[in-house]
Amino acid sequence: MTNLIELVIADRRRFADGHAFGDAGAYERLSGRALFAVDPLAPAQADVVDLEKVPRDSDGLVRFAADFMLLKPLDASRWNRRVLYDYGNRGHKRALQFFNDAPHSNQPLTLAQAGNGFLMRRGYAVAWLAWEGDLLPGNGRMILDLPTAVGRDGPITGRVRTEIIVDGPPVRCMPLSGRIAAHSYPTVSRDTRDALLTRRRYPYDAPETIPPEDWSFSVEASGLGAETKLAEQALMPSDQFIHYPAGFQSGWIYELLYTARDPKPMGLGHVAVRDFISFLRNDQSSGNPLPGLERAYAWGRSQTGRCLRDFVYRGYNADAAGKRVFDGVMPHVAGAGRKWLNHRFATPIVSGGQHYEDHFNVADAFPFAYAHSTDHLTGRSDAILKRPETDPLVFHTQTATEYWVRRGSLVHTDTQGNDLPQPPTVRIYAWASSQHSADPLLSGPQHGIGQQASNVVATSALFRAMLDAMDAWATDGTPPPDSRIPTRASGTLVTYEEWRAQFPAIPGVAVPSEPNPLPRLDYGPEAERGILHEPPVPTGDRYPVFVPTVDDDGNEVAGVRVPMVAVPLATHTGWNLRARGHGHGVQWRFEGSTIPFPDTTSERIATGDPRPAILERYEDKAAYVAAIVTAARFLVTQRLLLEEDVARAAEAAADWGRPRHEVHL
Repeated sequence: MTNLIELVIADRRRFADGHAFGDAGAYERLSGRALFAVDPLAPAQADVVDLEKVPRDSDGLVRFAADFMLLKPLDASRWNRRVLYDYGNRGHKRALQFFNDAPHSNQPLTLAQAGNGFLMRRGYAVAWLAWEGDLLPGNGRMILDLPTAVGRDGPITGRVRTEIIVDGPPVRCMPLSGRIAAHSYPTVSRDTRDALLTRRRYPYDAPETIPPEDWSFSVEASGLGAETKLAEQALMPSDQFIHYPAGFQSGWIYELLYTARDPKPMGLGHVAVRDFISFLRNDQSSGNPLPGLERAYAWGRSQTGRCLRDFVYRGYNADAAGKRVFDGVMPHVAGAGRKWLNHRFATPIVSGGQHYEDHFNVADAFPFAYAHSTDHLTGRSDAILKRPETDPLVFHTQTATEYWVRRGSLVHTDTQGNDLPQPPTVRIYAWASSQHSADPLLSGPQHGIGQQASNVVATSALFRAMLDAMDAWATDGTPPPDSRIPTRASGTLVTYEEWRAQFPAIPGVAVPSEPNPLPRLDYGPEAERGILHEPPVPTGDRYPVFVPTVDDDGNEVAGVRVPMVAVPLATHTGWNLRARGHGHGVQWRFEGSTIPFPDTTSERIATGDPRPAILERYEDKAAYVAAIVTAARFLVTQRLLLEEDVARAAEAAADWGRPRHEVHL
């Protein structure tokens, strides 16, 4: 039983120029639209906020549609009968980039866009389906078209809050969503006196009100005048844009509160994913492009890792007939996030609560852990996993950044900070000293508005080993490697004060004043029904957040240490502080840092750096490469790295880790 009524294939073509990927052979790419029709009163989707308020067709059903794409072997007898569903990220396809070390593309078609071909060589079908209902078309994004909820007496209205943060030149005009790629809920009134625009330097600062006469609900257009042939600008009234002539400036957090109309049932994103995968698994008609599918795995990173955790928590891993949807799920860099999609006037594109940006987002709410626990602040008991018949196997992976920015310790502690034993169906792996997003094809250290170069630790090889381990676990019960996390019991998960005493005093390097705190927020009495009061009110309570211990170099001790961390050329952190003029001193989004070691003994002495120099650690390049290979082979014995990635690690290290590392030897 599924609410997906048809897959309309609009385009079908050979992938990678017909290249044969090992035993799986050549692949093809299918793309089109998935058409859905759901009963808004059925228990299978009863928790979707405002679904009962959406117009229905003559059969009493709500209809919506989503973009989809599939990569699959041309010869059905040669595929492994497994699908990897990539949740993507804000409409972008990411699986080939991170599993295959491929260049990012939303229209993967060429052999180069297959990267190293890992997923194809393993025989996987790779699937994408749009789940995010606030995205606008453009750049090949996957689009989910949702209907609008309507009240009995007209449009549904409510207070909406948007943050606008500019990290570059001033911007005068922005969508009300605060994001160029996202749908904006229209304002009910263009009278700015009915809204509130404020700015503040830091999240907890008292806001300054920007007078209503200093801005407008309008959009700016520009071009060459027909008569003068000179540049001309014009303002047009708009219910979806804000115009601020003084310009939104870097170093300020702007917040807009206004009364919006026409919410969309964003929770249908969960329904779409559930019914799409259920269709692929169970439909026996000729309309199913993957007949005989035996195993389904889901992977989501960051925003979509949160979405995946919420999907499981809300029971969507059981389809409308009660069958399991995904055999295994792999949320990556979600931190403790989960709740933010299924509420009235949700804007799914918004990031989880960070140290500086979107700090008061609803993304992090109890339960944070897969295991059962009790919230000591409210007395409520709950868990993400609570349906043994249909819950999936779980690999939760996170980096150093999640401990510093995304409250990652709460994934495996209770709300008082005590170690929380995990269910036997869960593994948690902390990828030590790495950052939230690690480009597999990084061409060199990146410098932005952070005080340090961004973290260059390469981690994509771990995804490949994780998928092999997940498939073995789901297929024949082979236990995966034990969890690799810092813990309170081992002394490797500590308070900020303990960490501060450990981190080396590197000349010229400022350190965070705290990890990103998690305040308990009051969103009003109707919050449980998905109707949030904006802005939320901090209660004064905080959940404790802990961070991993570090060695004398400042690199993290516990977790999975990839060769670049086990055999370092630098200190790699999960934090990177904003530079002056950009929210000075607060963590910069999800960026980590690379702080190079001194190259030589003379440099170490001249700078007063307490960390041994590179040539005091490794006699020459050959010694460095040998140490990298040893570290890689150790991970292979732990089933945390594949044998094929040992050679890749050696190749990347061949010239002192260039171009990722800046060394002067």
